[in-house]
Amino acid sequence: MQSSKANRSITVGVPREIKTHESRVGMIPVGVEELTRRGHQVLIQAGAGQGSGISDEDYSRHGARIVPDAETIWSQADLVVKVKEPLEQEWPLMRNGQMIFTYFHFAASEALTRAVLASGATAIAYETIHDPKGGLPLLTPMSEVAGRMSVQEGAKYLERPFEGRGILLGGVPGVAPAHVVVLGGGVVGSNAAKVAAGLGARVTLLDINLDRLRYLDDVMPKNVATVFSDRHSILDSVRTADLVIGAVLIPGARAPRLLRREDLKVMQPRSVIIDVAIDQGGCVETSRPTTHDHPTYLVDDVVHYCVTNMPGAVGRTSTYALTNTTLPYVLQLAGRPLDESLARNAGLAAGVNIRAGQVANSAVAETFGLPLQR
Repeated sequence: MQSSKANRSITVGVPREIKTHESRVGMIPVGVEELTRRGHQVLIQAGAGQGSGISDEDYSRHGARIVPDAETIWSQADLVVKVKEPLEQEWPLMRNGQMIFTYFHFAASEALTRAVLASGATAIAYETIHDPKGGLPLLTPMSEVAGRMSVQEGAKYLERPFEGRGILLGGVPGVAPAHVVVLGGGVVGSNAAKVAAGLGARVTLLDINLDRLRYLDDVMPKNVATVFSDRHSILDSVRTADLVIGAVLIPGARAPRLLRREDLKVMQPRSVIIDVAIDQGGCVETSRPTTHDHPTYLVDDVVHYCVTNMPGAVGRTSTYALTNTTLPYVLQLAGRPLDESLARNAGLAAGVNIRAGQVANSAVAETFGLPLQR
């Protein structure tokens, strides 16, 4: 990284995450060092890195000022760097003119959308920033984690003590393995399929993009079958599924509903749904957000797992994977006025979902019938 002097000096704040069992943190010590070396001030809330194995001393040794509470962070920071969306108790702390850089997933919550609009803050969402190839670089690392975790969690909840069917994912000689259905062949889905196949499951991977299916058919193990996704193929697949993983995404918009309530009746009793799309509202009609404290519930004898911050359970892995990709954007936002940063980087500009009280993302505006900033 270049050591040129920053064009300006701002205060960057990193609060402790307060979502249930959220152990990630928005910055690691190298980020503090890079920012302070450029002349910026970095405030870290005491204990913010504990869940990721990063002590306050680690931060302060690299130039951060440790502050005791979130109120100090929110009141002093020009740029707040987080992992998860601000929760309701944080909404009154957001302020006019402040930049907030985190996962927002606005389409899943009209209340959050309206709270950010009312605050006058500028919301830059990790999940809608894109790279020159059209990829989603800040969504990718957590999608990789969530995709791999979905199989890990699905295997656990298929066990009978967790109300599942009592199925071993990979089977044993003489007993067939589990059938895993993955809805969506993107980063989440491909990682899920790879891990499930590696454990010996029989995997059906569905997507609507034939070019993507051709690619996946080439690179996946032989126990992964690729199928074009439509209403009939989805129902045919879930009919024999032991584990269904919802892995669909429309950037910035609400996830499409691929499974209806009545579809659960064709599924096997005590089969498991892991709805990774729950951050964007879920791709199953019966999905509702859950937490790591109470991750599952039953509907029509089907186990639903809909934890909205799955990667938070593996905080150290997730924090380092995430901050590897977020830090360059943090340095850009800190180093120049926002208009200049956005003009220099169209991919970063795509991350601006709300700016100074106006919706700047078309998918969010369409979801809630709000006017779009022009």
